[in-house]
Amino acid sequence: MMEFIHQKTIIPWLILAAGLSLMYVPSFINIFKNVWNTDRQAHGPIVLLITLWFFYFKIKQIKDQDIEYKPSGFSGWIMLFLGLILYILGRSQNILMFDIGSLILVLISLILILLGRKIVQYLWFAFFFMMFIIPLPASWVDVVTQPMKIAVSYSVEHILYSFNYPVARSGVILFVGQYQLLVADACAGLNSLFTLEALGLLYLNVTRHESPLRNIVLAILIVPISFASNITRVIILSLITYYFGDAAGQGFVHEFSGVVLFMTALLLIIGTDSLLRMISSISIRHSQLKSKKPV
Repeated sequence: MMEFIHQKTIIPWLILAAGLSLMYVPSFINIFKNVWNTDRQAHGPIVLLITLWFFYFKIKQIKDQDIEYKPSGFSGWIMLFLGLILYILGRSQNILMFDIGSLILVLISLILILLGRKIVQYLWFAFFFMMFIIPLPASWVDVVTQPMKIAVSYSVEHILYSFNYPVARSGVILFVGQYQLLVADACAGLNSLFTLEALGLLYLNVTRHESPLRNIVLAILIVPISFASNITRVIILSLITYYFGDAAGQGFVHEFSGVVLFMTALLLIIGTDSLLRMISSISIRHSQLKSKKPV
């Protein structure tokens, strides 16, 4: 891609970059100050950074793929028109889902016009990954978050009770000893689920396993891994609060437990992948031995 840019001069690309910046930098400043500054969708900045890195990672590999540059103007201009309509509607009506979501259509259309369909196909996962940065309406978040919070609080209650801790639950509120903890959106909401799902899908795409079945199984298991990681976080916070008091549980340790959550999830994803690899290799070895067995 860099060779293509140099062949066509860099000035048009700088103009495009300036135009995109004028359009979308104010939008991202807006969601940084508002939507992404809340517990509900605090995953946004993390996913945005991962998205930028992944685009850089994929673009660096384009020169090694020997992909033909064949601009697709007609479909590109149609998609650009739709993207701009969506952007205007989102900006004028303050619909962040349309405003930020239009960036995906605009980028795809520009690449179609300038570089062609094959480059878009090569970058398809990067564009899919960008969907995780789109702010969702609060009503949608509530519909998904509430059952998750209840499931996490229920699981934590029974796990702690099995270890003879004085624990009880009312809805999404846990009572541990003399303390009560609210299982909030940050502990069991889309914040962690979306980020972990994004990280898991990124891991799948970067490692690029040859077995489609293994990829599908691991992708499905990311959801229960995310759920287990949330349970681990709430258990840690509950125990810290029980032994060291409410101030310890809600202070720095509360924020640090978020790091623990992602580390736990990442280790579980890698561990699950290693287990699947081991099962796959055992299965292949068994099949080979079976085929070599004399009749």
